[in-house]
Amino acid sequence: MDSMTPFNVSNFVHETSMRLPDHVAVYDHNGVVTYKQLSDKVNASAQWLTSSGISRGMGVGVMGVNSCDFIVLAFAVMQCGAVVLPLSSQLSEEELINTVRVSKLHFLLFDEHSKVGLDSTHSVDLSVLQSKWRLQSFDYINSITTIAPHVPDAALIRFTSGTTGSAKGVILSHQTINERTAAAAASLQLSEQDSVLWVLSMAFHFVVSIITYVRCGCSIIINKDFLASAMLEEADRYQATFIYASPMHIRLLANDRSGKKLQHVRRVISTSTGISADQCESFYQRFGMHVHQAYGIIEVGLPVISDDRCRQHPDAIGFAAPGYEADIFDEKMNLLPSGETGLFAVKGPGMFDAYLDPPALRDDVTSNGWFMTGDLAMKKADGMITVMGRKKSLINVAGNKVFPEDVETVINRHADVTSSRISGFHHPLLGESVMAEIVLKDGVSTDPEAIRTWCKQHLSSYKVPQKIIFTDSLPMTASGKIIRG
Repeated sequence: MDSMTPFNVSNFVHETSMRLPDHVAVYDHNGVVTYKQLSDKVNASAQWLTSSGISRGMGVGVMGVNSCDFIVLAFAVMQCGAVVLPLSSQLSEEELINTVRVSKLHFLLFDEHSKVGLDSTHSVDLSVLQSKWRLQSFDYINSITTIAPHVPDAALIRFTSGTTGSAKGVILSHQTINERTAAAAASLQLSEQDSVLWVLSMAFHFVVSIITYVRCGCSIIINKDFLASAMLEEADRYQATFIYASPMHIRLLANDRSGKKLQHVRRVISTSTGISADQCESFYQRFGMHVHQAYGIIEVGLPVISDDRCRQHPDAIGFAAPGYEADIFDEKMNLLPSGETGLFAVKGPGMFDAYLDPPALRDDVTSNGWFMTGDLAMKKADGMITVMGRKKSLINVAGNKVFPEDVETVINRHADVTSSRISGFHHPLLGESVMAEIVLKDGVSTDPEAIRTWCKQHLSSYKVPQKIIFTDSLPMTASGKIIRG
């Protein structure tokens, strides 16, 4: 690449193809794709997208299940100079409409597995894709030429959770992704010798995972589902060496009684939310392997990761990764001494460029370069960090983030409901699940299943409350705001 040519994230695909043309890039339910084939698919898709009217600065949603096609289209959008917004195929129609409205998307690509589709769509007649996709354009915002004018080199946007309430669209530029994936590659110690068993959602995990794997020349094994039997079968068939999963997947594997081993796996990393020492011990007893933790956050990347020093403290998230700093502060941003619990802050390479709506640059929301994670943590003298809890009200359901306000907004629209309060409760498999406390209108009687049915019509399945409690009142502040636990 010429030194005067702006860096583009899609270069990772083509550079790896030049280096490892016949090396397997992706195994999925449709077969095997080499890096040369992946590069050709990205080029052909980018040309088609350009001919369809997609150009630099436009916002393009890619909504679908985990697949090689999802990877191809995400890279192709960025190759066009457009900005990709990865989206889950589990979005409800209401959530999708909100996403389009808030992000001001110009186009949406969605596959045949997506729960919802929009009107005036047409099929993507592209032979390099292995499944059927559809393309939707949004003419009513054609006057908006750029989705993120305050970040001229924007490449990718990801919402921190839902598209209402406190959720923010996090913008990453091409150069930011370059820096972030270089740091992640060093931390994860990956190479073309690695085959990664993939069980997380590409809609929520893409940069320090999928893009980093492509940069390193790894083979990506897209698991057909997250049942332990399927994970073990795919890991054995394709000789997986690396597993990057959530605590839920770790628990499922630890509870498997088939006797099958992870014969080729050299490293297992748990991410998305904290994992307990008991869960790590159960996995060790089952497979004879230690579980490492990785603390990932969309605004920063992968700033903290555990290593062998954490074996006696498996619930610790680890140490600051190479190039990163991680520390504990009080409310006035005074550094706290070792052993004290306080506000957890991080900084380092590949930090986000800006928020989408309302527009805010990184320097406007950081403190002397530090990003405040919203977690409460403790740091030992040797640098080992343990997250003690969350300051934010976020609920983490098997790696899927839920803002209480999102669910409350939907429940409060129900004809029988006056108000509601959403919180998380411990779930033995998912880590956390959603609980709703609901105040009904006077003289009204309803049952929990009616509320769940309503929620299922308007929310992703992981946001639907598993516990519903009817109460006469909710604790409120003097100004009328709900008091959270």
